[in-house]
Amino acid sequence: MTSLTPTFVRLKLSLLRNGLRRSGGRLAAYVLSAVFVLLFGVAQLFGLILLRGTAHADAVVVLLAAVLGLGWAVMPLFFPGGDETLDPTRLVMLPLRPMPLVRALLVASLVGTGPLFTLCLAVGSVIAVAHGGAAYAVAVVAVALVLLVCVALARAVAAANVRLLSSRKGRDLAVLSGLVIAVGAQLVNFGVQRLGSGGLGQLDPFADVLRWVPPASAVGAVHSVSDGDYGTAAAQLAASAAAVVAALAVWARHLTRLMTAPDGSTLQAADPGPRARPSTGLARLLPGGRTGTVMERGLRYIWRDPRTKAAWVTSLAIGLIVPVFNALQGTGSVYFACFAAGMLGIQMYNQFGQDTSAFWMVATTISSTRDAYAELRARALALMVITVPYAALVTVVTTALLGDWESLPEVLGLSFALLGAMLATGAWTSASFPYSIPQEGYKNVAPGQTGLAWISVFGGMVAAALLCSPVIAAAVWLHVSADGDDLLWLLLPLGTAYGAGLALLGLRLAAPRTARRLPEILAAVSKG
Repeated sequence: MTSLTPTFVRLKLSLLRNGLRRSGGRLAAYVLSAVFVLLFGVAQLFGLILLRGTAHADAVVVLLAAVLGLGWAVMPLFFPGGDETLDPTRLVMLPLRPMPLVRALLVASLVGTGPLFTLCLAVGSVIAVAHGGAAYAVAVVAVALVLLVCVALARAVAAANVRLLSSRKGRDLAVLSGLVIAVGAQLVNFGVQRLGSGGLGQLDPFADVLRWVPPASAVGAVHSVSDGDYGTAAAQLAASAAAVVAALAVWARHLTRLMTAPDGSTLQAADPGPRARPSTGLARLLPGGRTGTVMERGLRYIWRDPRTKAAWVTSLAIGLIVPVFNALQGTGSVYFACFAAGMLGIQMYNQFGQDTSAFWMVATTISSTRDAYAELRARALALMVITVPYAALVTVVTTALLGDWESLPEVLGLSFALLGAMLATGAWTSASFPYSIPQEGYKNVAPGQTGLAWISVFGGMVAAALLCSPVIAAAVWLHVSADGDDLLWLLLPLGTAYGAGLALLGLRLAAPRTARRLPEILAAVSKG
């Protein structure tokens, strides 16, 4: 019987070659990314080799191997379209047995820039801690185990979640990958700063635990052999080998299930349920009439629409990360808490763009300036349900971390004033500079509307900052005046009232413009 492995390797190369032939831009992007990955991998290889003989080198390479394995495990969840062979359901009509298919796909998975980069890191890690002939012999096995654990783990995760990755929730995860990268970058930055102040010795407690966790245990085995602890090295290699076997077993089980079980999405539901369901949860707390309906629709957009959800989660996370991480690093200020209000206030911009072509249903319900005002006010209230308590929470957390409770009323007042200004400018720019948000791909602006997006968001942010200048000037005046410190608490009611007034004024000014420009808004948001 002919082996499947060479066939699948050729299939992988054919898919790659044919994909690159589709466009010159894709070919150029792939070549540039491959060159960058290769250069970066080689640089990491030499950097790890330079660690050889230094203190705590074993802790660094063990942690690096653990992070590498974690990256391979979560990669299929956020980049499901990166490898077309990750979806085994494409092979469901072929008469293939699970284990031969697993072996063939495993070898085919070793073809690509990702495995090459992993190989560079694994080789550099074992060279950094290998001393003696026995250690180098074990290093060869360790490199193979690291690579196999990473690839098998990625395949097992992809097979276990293939239904999810091809669904709307899977696309949600892909959209949220940028947030994960941003949060990860902040965590790495925080960790590097802590290491710079305390030294690499802080890694030893973590490395002592992770050297028993595959694939880091394979690298730890090389260090154990270098120290003459052959029993520990054998146990660590066995742990990595067991991880490979376990990942392959899980992968094979899910492959069998995928190849033999029917797709639940094609089966008719046994109980379709009632046609109309009563409002539950938050909907019962919302006001009646148009206001409550529009607020519920906006909150459902936030929960269900992938683009809107990604924007909100990103704003919530970054709005918390920036002030909190700066406070933890000792370089923060209580005024950084206003960053949360700014990030959340951006969600008021381009309110009609998230409706896309379905905005025509909203437009048919607006026949006067009063209707337009009710629509904009309800959308602003839906945002305030989340933004007001969250901005207050971030302010309290930042103040607590810095221990500057006296500044809490002042910062809350500034945050609420900024939020009100952004609601005002967001309502006006939504009516004046609407743009379409594509539902497919990763672009947030339809082609030809980039200028509108820049004017809407950045122009509105500058205008909001200018509108907040009276409250900022009042805060500065109270700080420089002799008896002003005792009156700083007045900025809380002053900023809250000022922000509420700005928001109402902005909605009043945007309402007639919205009512007049309904056809233009519909045309602008329907281009995606």
